[in-house]
Amino acid sequence: MKHKKRLAIAGVAMAATLTLIGCGTPAGPSQEGEIVGREISWLLSRPADGGIITVVKEIADEYAETHPGFALNLVTTPDRPSYLQKLETLAAADQLPEFFDTDATPFTRKLVDQGKLVDVEALLKDLDIYDDFRPLALDYQRFDDGSLYMVPFEFEMEFFWYNTALFEQAGVTVPETLDDFADLCGPLRDAGVIPFALDGQDGWPLARYMSYQPFRLAGPDYLNELKRAEVELSDEVGTHASEWLAELGSSGCFAEGFSSQGYTDARDLFTSGQAAVYQIGTWELAALTSPDLPEGVKGNIDFFTLPTVEGAVTADNDYTVVSGIGMGISQKAFDPLVEDFLKFLLSEYSDRIVETGHMSPIAGSDVVIPEGASELYARALAEVDNLGDETAFPWDTQLDPTTNSRLQQDLVLLVQGEITPEQFTKTIDATLAENAPKFFD
Repeated sequence: MKHKKRLAIAGVAMAATLTLIGCGTPAGPSQEGEIVGREISWLLSRPADGGIITVVKEIADEYAETHPGFALNLVTTPDRPSYLQKLETLAAADQLPEFFDTDATPFTRKLVDQGKLVDVEALLKDLDIYDDFRPLALDYQRFDDGSLYMVPFEFEMEFFWYNTALFEQAGVTVPETLDDFADLCGPLRDAGVIPFALDGQDGWPLARYMSYQPFRLAGPDYLNELKRAEVELSDEVGTHASEWLAELGSSGCFAEGFSSQGYTDARDLFTSGQAAVYQIGTWELAALTSPDLPEGVKGNIDFFTLPTVEGAVTADNDYTVVSGIGMGISQKAFDPLVEDFLKFLLSEYSDRIVETGHMSPIAGSDVVIPEGASELYARALAEVDNLGDETAFPWDTQLDPTTNSRLQQDLVLLVQGEITPEQFTKTIDATLAENAPKFFD
């Protein structure tokens, strides 16, 4: 099937303030009444030129053609800390826009408890599209009690991508277990290669590494207990994870100055052939399979999934699968127009997003592989048919805000050898003990 090029978004309004219309609090998800066109807003924490926004903008323009007065105001704030500050300010002022990006975090749980979000599971069932979604895509958006208040727009798997030529040059092979990671780093360094490319600036990539050992050794329930301070990070599982990360640091697994390197810096280190391994999701497949990759990289990229450990309680095909930041729906601003537009959006979205080369959280549409992409593209996406039943949830979406910030800051110090594993776990346990009760009953 031939790849279709979509028009890029031009002139998306970046409003400093959101035009909001309070529509009262409806009795339930399903709305009755006249559909009256007006401007609605979506506060976004996504790249303005990304595939999701491009597709949503196209669909919104089509909806506007048959609904005079309708317009979708896309307000983008890609910088995550700035976005969260803006979201918290609007929530505190009871001025949430019709749609807004959010994860199943303790903060969002507070909004749910305050009655500020629409019940998405009930809404999707009312729209008769709930069963069309991939279960793992919905599960990623759920709270601990199974409730669902965010709509997913992505479905991505996270792998370790590696340069086969650099591995061969250094005489190393794909690690069988997580504990084998450190053994790669010396030989790769001796071959003049950075072992692991890492975005240290944003915090969450290093937190991913912190999540791996506990997920393998204790399963997803460990994080649920840890975030409530029901277990301590200084226990056997957390200590092993902390010592493992400290070993990766002392073995020179990451680039010098990794803490100041951003997202594109890490990606460029790998795609230029300067780094041998890069942990990232399938959302970067276009960059990893581009025909414009330099010689020595092009044709030499492969991947492996999250390695196991001795005594693992999760299966080899259980690893991090995400449906991205979800979309919350304001209960206050929910009316017949919002419901009708959302129904139209979701009915069109899946067939459009797969044309951009990305999987859909709604099953049934085949991804269109971009022209010129290597065979790796289709082979990586085929892993969707081999997924297990458990997923490794990112810690940054689960911990309370204070603990999450402290964890990300201290992980850098741990890997750099500035604090010991014992100091690291002791600090995080104390932070959890103080802050977790504020968010979890």
